[in-house]
Amino acid sequence: MKPRGLMKHRWAIMVAVVLVAAMAACAPADEQADDNTLTIAVVDNPDLVRMQELASHFTDQHPEITLEWVTLSEGELRQKVSTDVASGAGQYDVVALGAYETAIWAERDLLVPMDGLDPSYDVDDLLPTVRQALSYEGQLFALPFYAESSFTMYRTDLLEEAGLRMPDNPTWDFVVQAAQRMGDLGETSGACLRGVPGWGENMALVTTMANAYGGRWFDEQWQPQLTSEAWQQALQTYLALGAEAPDGAVERGFSENAQLFADGKCAIWVDSTAAAAQLADPDRSSVADTVGFAPAPTAGHDRNSAWLWAWSLAVPASSQQQDVAKQFASWATSTEYTELVAEQYGWVNAPPGTRSSLYERSDYTEEADFAELVLQAISQADLDNPTVEPVPYTGIQYVAIPEFQGIGTAVGNQVAEALTGQVSAQDALQNSQWVTEKVIQRTRLTNDDQ
Repeated sequence: MKPRGLMKHRWAIMVAVVLVAAMAACAPADEQADDNTLTIAVVDNPDLVRMQELASHFTDQHPEITLEWVTLSEGELRQKVSTDVASGAGQYDVVALGAYETAIWAERDLLVPMDGLDPSYDVDDLLPTVRQALSYEGQLFALPFYAESSFTMYRTDLLEEAGLRMPDNPTWDFVVQAAQRMGDLGETSGACLRGVPGWGENMALVTTMANAYGGRWFDEQWQPQLTSEAWQQALQTYLALGAEAPDGAVERGFSENAQLFADGKCAIWVDSTAAAAQLADPDRSSVADTVGFAPAPTAGHDRNSAWLWAWSLAVPASSQQQDVAKQFASWATSTEYTELVAEQYGWVNAPPGTRSSLYERSDYTEEADFAELVLQAISQADLDNPTVEPVPYTGIQYVAIPEFQGIGTAVGNQVAEALTGQVSAQDALQNSQWVTEKVIQRTRLTNDDQ
């Protein structure tokens, strides 16, 4: 029999998952905006904040249109947009979302198809893996603003001082060793680490680590596999990096870690390729001349830890201004917009990962020495075969089922508790296995797929 306290804790996790799912089922409808006003919900990362700064170029061309912005943290954006879109409240006309939501919402007729675009948009220029990630049954439902994979970022000067050389294909063991050795130099913390709990926060990293170690979320019968040896190895490695990170890692997500690295506060970091532009830009990074890039780490299998994500712009079916909203989304994800960014901020800051034509421009590749690695990681991403062993789902750092938002967040909270020492790694995975089994049983995925 399980200890009473542990069972109480697990039921608290289960209640949290149910509440996350319930939020998407109901929400009060807000007043619709004026006919000439687009309400746009975006995440507070540098690229999407820059889009707001440049949006006057769009309104100069369309003076009859007013733009209202809702800028939120990654977790807040996902919660509020999910609730609004699922309920049909119609609060937003354009929303920033990712590859996980696009196909799920498109299947439920919650998004407007991105058809009828001006030929100059050149849909065929979009990278095939990105286009696939944002499509449902061959139809594009979101336009990629920027796409990313993940890779290894490190201080070349500190690595040399520590007596190490970055391998062409680093392993997770090497990354931990490098973090420890560079941290021992006393100049800076050994590692940055994404620690904020959430399915798209700490679990994006931990899931891809588990993939590299040979793990998977579910077997082919939808049985959770979170207590496997691969997941145990991945979590132990994650915690080892946490020991080398600055205090408070559990409170830091992508943006906070990017700033830490740019300020010279940590020596190695495995995370989104979207950070490369900031770290390599001397106007925004104190380590721009000593930052190196390498592929995402491996762990002895034929999978590394690279993920695939695309922050994209979509139009909810509940929007009352769909045509105008599509017009804005296509402008903000066009080659015209890319050239505008390059003109004002330099080619190194051009939104990456979406179009083949960007990687054919020498003015971009010469400024962005990380471009080839990014293109390779994105192009090689395989949403249909993300793991060593076969799986019944698609998605690399996520599982493309509606329930994953709740499951992933619950497991992310367990990982965060392990990072702060509130639970052991073993208990975190056992609790995660338990809650995932309960959710899958409740949704009858197992029965439906047998």
